[in-house]
Amino acid sequence: MIDALFNQPNLVAAKRLMDVTVLRHEAIATNLANVETPGYRRMDVGPAFEQQLQKAVAARDVASMKSIRPQLAVDATAVSRRRDGNTVDLESEMVRLNRNSIEYGVEAHFITSALLKMRHAITGRSA
Repeated sequence: MIDALFNQPNLVAAKRLMDVTVLRHEAIATNLANVETPGYRRMDVGPAFEQQLQKAVAARDVASMKSIRPQLAVDATAVSRRRDGNTVDLESEMVRLNRNSIEYGVEAHFITSALLKMRHAITGRSA
């Protein structure tokens, strides 16, 4: 019975998105660390993850949501504007870092709110 509380599709999807933001943050940090490395190719979360998660959320399939694993991949859309072949753009990475931090905050707020509602329902107290 308690598993049903924690396996609600919206909560599971939020957890998976939070996992992705953590992984994306690692990718951005790696990209920033290699901004001066000749030939370095920008990394990001593979695009397949978002497509798979959208399908699982649309189907409200919790098992599929849990089984999807995000992976880092070379960003094939990144184009080098430098002679050394590095595809990392410092300003773009900083924008992505800020956006990713905001997304993480929103996801954390959603999960925290859902857990507080459960706590309130169980204890009958709001604090």
